[in-house]
Amino acid sequence: MEEFVRNRITQLRLNKGLSEYQLSYDLGHSRGYINNISAGKAMPSMNEFFSICNYFNITPVEFFDTEHKQPELLAKTIHEIQTLNDEDMLLLLNIINRLKK
Repeated sequence: MEEFVRNRITQLRLNKGLSEYQLSYDLGHSRGYINNISAGKAMPSMNEFFSICNYFNITPVEFFDTEHKQPELLAKTIHEIQTLNDEDMLLLLNIINRLKK
């Protein structure tokens, strides 16, 4: 489980184009905070885990969802779809079905 958490944080960080230092700084920690997690020297506390999820705009469930490599993009897409009216959602669904062919 610890390896999964380390790898997932790394994956999310790289997807966003962030250095370990930048992510540490953005989370309000010393420059080596994320490096220590990535190197297996430390694990985030529960509060920090939730902060990391909030930073990437994902839920803890999405963090542990291994099917989606970019959960932040998926969450943002779903959020935007939810703002559409029924007619536009049906149109989008038809487009998606056509693209899948």
